[in-house]
Amino acid sequence: MIQFSKTYHDIFDVFLPSGKRICLNQGGTRSGKTFSTEQALIETAIRGAALDMEGLVVSTVRKTFPALRASSYRDFVTILKRINMYNVKDHNRSDHEYHLGNSLFEFFSVDQSEKVKGRERDILYVNEVNELTMEDWRQLLLRTKGKIIADFNPSDEIHWIYDEIMTREDCITFITTYKDNPHLPPELIAEIERYEDIDENYWNVYGLGLRGVSGTTVYRNWQLVDSIPDGGERHFGLDFGFNNPSSLILVVKRDEGIYLDEWLYESYLTTPDLIRKMKEMSIGKTPVKCDHELDRIEELKRAGFNASPGKKDVKEGIDKLKSVKVFLTKRSVNLDKERKTYKWKVDSSGRVLDEPVKLHDHAMDASRYGAYELIKDRKIVARPAQLV
Repeated sequence: MIQFSKTYHDIFDVFLPSGKRICLNQGGTRSGKTFSTEQALIETAIRGAALDMEGLVVSTVRKTFPALRASSYRDFVTILKRINMYNVKDHNRSDHEYHLGNSLFEFFSVDQSEKVKGRERDILYVNEVNELTMEDWRQLLLRTKGKIIADFNPSDEIHWIYDEIMTREDCITFITTYKDNPHLPPELIAEIERYEDIDENYWNVYGLGLRGVSGTTVYRNWQLVDSIPDGGERHFGLDFGFNNPSSLILVVKRDEGIYLDEWLYESYLTTPDLIRKMKEMSIGKTPVKCDHELDRIEELKRAGFNASPGKKDVKEGIDKLKSVKVFLTKRSVNLDKERKTYKWKVDSSGRVLDEPVKLHDHAMDASRYGAYELIKDRKIVARPAQLV
């Protein structure tokens, strides 16, 4: 039996019967927003006739498809299997669609423009809406006839969400925290609660689901570009994970600075899973600077990768990366999200320490591993690059 969370009841029992058009779910880490939203949408389709909401087209959207596939798409299939309603014949894997009774569930990313500007839908669910641009959001709304659900983590102090969505009269906002997730194991609860005594801003954002404040951000003024230009020396940085995401970042050194491009950001990957994905990416013999898990590095080497441990000194690595101009590809949404929330620790007296808060830093660590060897011997002269 699946236990329902606060987010499920907020959506199914409060929002859907209301006259409101938009439900905005603001939440801290591990509050169960994604899983619970898919639960509520599935239940709505199952009980469609009774709710006068039969034959729905339900769209779940995120900025990039790899992120969508690893979150809400996976949760949707998991829920159907748990309640014994999954039928492979109803699942169009190539188009990422599922027919549940008379309703159609479709999953796509914002970079699939033909779908964003395609057919109308009855219900829209935008996962991690803070990853989208305001124009992305508006285009999706123009093609949604009925209800809209959006969720986000409030790590940005300033964002268009607060003015564009939250202030609307037809929007209802719910705030949830890890305490509202009945499925969270004690180890993760303890990990989250550690930050109440370590960093006030992290605790407010990730523990209490409250709007973040700036002031101690490690990296500032990284600039977005469409893609990485040709040429330049290349390394990969790899941070291992399992419950936390494994992160693989391509780092390219050019005269104008360092370019970063996110290639992988996914949880629940065993080492064989990771090796398979890296082989599919055809990274060849490009050096891979890794997190200090020597057994896993050895497995990568035996699989044919040019893998070795990255620089372990965090502060020295940060200083090197801060000494150069950094360009970040627009598709690197998880890397950019981590960069915005990567902050120095602050002690009880308010003194900023030379140590970053160890939370949501997987892509940050991978970037540092990959960049250090490229820039350790000399400082790159930063010159303006043509940005897009």
